[in-house]
Amino acid sequence: MLFSKNNGQRLSIDEVAVTNGELYTVITNKAAHGKRGALVAMIEGTKVTDIAPILAKIPLIQRNTTTEVTLDMAENMEAIVRSTFPRAKLVTDRFHVQQLVSDVVQEIRIGLRREAIKEENEKIKQSRKEKKRYRPKTYENGDTKKQLLARSRYLLFKSSSKWLKQQKERADIVFREYPELEKAYELSMMFRSCYEHSHSIPEAQEKLKNWYKKVDEKQIDSFITAKGSIRLHETTILNYFLNRSTNASADSFNAKLKNFRALVRGVRDKKFYLFRVAKLYG
Repeated sequence: MLFSKNNGQRLSIDEVAVTNGELYTVITNKAAHGKRGALVAMIEGTKVTDIAPILAKIPLIQRNTTTEVTLDMAENMEAIVRSTFPRAKLVTDRFHVQQLVSDVVQEIRIGLRREAIKEENEKIKQSRKEKKRYRPKTYENGDTKKQLLARSRYLLFKSSSKWLKQQKERADIVFREYPELEKAYELSMMFRSCYEHSHSIPEAQEKLKNWYKKVDEKQIDSFITAKGSIRLHETTILNYFLNRSTNASADSFNAKLKNFRALVRGVRDKKFYLFRVAKLYG
């Protein structure tokens, strides 16, 4: 589906699953705020070779009016935009970038929890061999090692200033027991501050450089990998500070499509589903 008339200055691009994992590339106009006229294109597939020729049907004079497109870190989405909206600045969504860094922290926590479970299983087996009752060690807040790591999940996403009393107590214990998790958390919060406390591209660029140095100092493999991805997308990440645009409108629109799908209890007739989407948002 292509609605050339809905093309605008500021667009979002994302992918959404319609049925049975079939992915569609969706382009929306931010100015329509998710209402009628929001849908610019909804095209089956995510390959550049499938999407770009269809978007090229929008007259070039219209495509040249697009000055900004927000997107996630997918290379194919970037290639689609560059080939069809030649004058648009690409803006990598800040929440996808922050998620990349947060996922590293959670990956470390999950690895430590996996080790704790393995250790506990071994101790249970040993206790059974010795015909003793196994009693796991508990910390001062009542958590076992396994519980401590499981229950630390949400506090690792938040700034320490927003921790509740129980979360602060748990954080003190988990960072005491697992210093590597504290280092990862500090790197995550330092990266977040690049967004929260920068007001211009040069300022954000300087903070990013300091973050890169800190990652190199800490020598955490997962963070070094994340740093590599961020460096590759640095230009489009920094473009966020021009208008502070995000891909939230695309995520919101995709949520509407998913809710619509849930409302009709799945997509049995794909053509009719797409027809209704076109009538509502095209």
